[in-house]
Amino acid sequence: MRDDLLVQLQEWHEEDEFQEIVDAIQAIPVEERDYELVNHLGRALNNLEQYEEAVEQFLTVAKEGTGDPLWHYRIGLAYYYLEQYAHALQAFERADELDPEDEDTLEFLGWIRSKMEEPSESEPEVETDPEAVEEFRVPVDVVATFEAVPRPASGEFWNDSEQALEHYVSNPPSDGLIESVEEQLVFRLPASYIEMMKLHNGGIPYNRYFPVANTDTGATDYVEIEGILGIGREKPRTLAGAQGSWTLIEREGYPEIGVVIAVSPSESGVVMLDYRSFGNDGEPEVVYVKREHPKEIIPLAPNFETFIQGLMTPEV
Repeated sequence: MRDDLLVQLQEWHEEDEFQEIVDAIQAIPVEERDYELVNHLGRALNNLEQYEEAVEQFLTVAKEGTGDPLWHYRIGLAYYYLEQYAHALQAFERADELDPEDEDTLEFLGWIRSKMEEPSESEPEVETDPEAVEEFRVPVDVVATFEAVPRPASGEFWNDSEQALEHYVSNPPSDGLIESVEEQLVFRLPASYIEMMKLHNGGIPYNRYFPVANTDTGATDYVEIEGILGIGREKPRTLAGAQGSWTLIEREGYPEIGVVIAVSPSESGVVMLDYRSFGNDGEPEVVYVKREHPKEIIPLAPNFETFIQGLMTPEV
């Protein structure tokens, strides 16, 4: 039956019936979708110009796609049309390494490099020293790694341990609290983040590792987080708390590009919402900054929702 489905999916692709592909695969439970089906789904979403959704799908099979040039090509294409050129460049360069001289890959690489050389049309609202901040493709030694091979987790997202309840978890935020924290931070929080915090306001997830492709070796490294900061002031690990976003930026010298939303173990680094591309009221990207190298900004995901979808849990 699976072979029949794959044949049907390919026929729909050749007939440009991309929504049929999406509907058929989404009717299959997530836990039953393998690497090949997810790639069919991501390709169809790309063809429907639903690029954010495509990225979300491709990231769920990032480990399996490490050595597959088509996986890198397809996620790179999505990043390109999302105008996330640093992500796109990283993906297409890896695709070129795995499948040298592919004409389509080389064409995209030319377009991306041309785009990245173009001067910015407008200055972002974020006040930061442009000479003090650079964006890096991920070097191995700046990303936390885990020896076991991570895998996507299913089931509960939050681990309500004693530590989480004491330092992170707060009551659901009111609209007034959200507005006041945004005013204090001087940034508009993403709608997907606010929605998540209204259901469970901060905490420690079971899935604490985000995959990042190593462009030197082709292996997958992992950014590890300890927990996700909620909206509030009372608990230490909240956006406006004693160990929150502004405190970490001031104390550790992180770049003033947005909002710290997660901290790595032993405060070795932070995950931030990066507002440089679209201004303080826009949809921020998600990046990682290591404490020892605060000028190096490592792209993780084009938005908060994609970051959450990409979190994984290590095998024990």
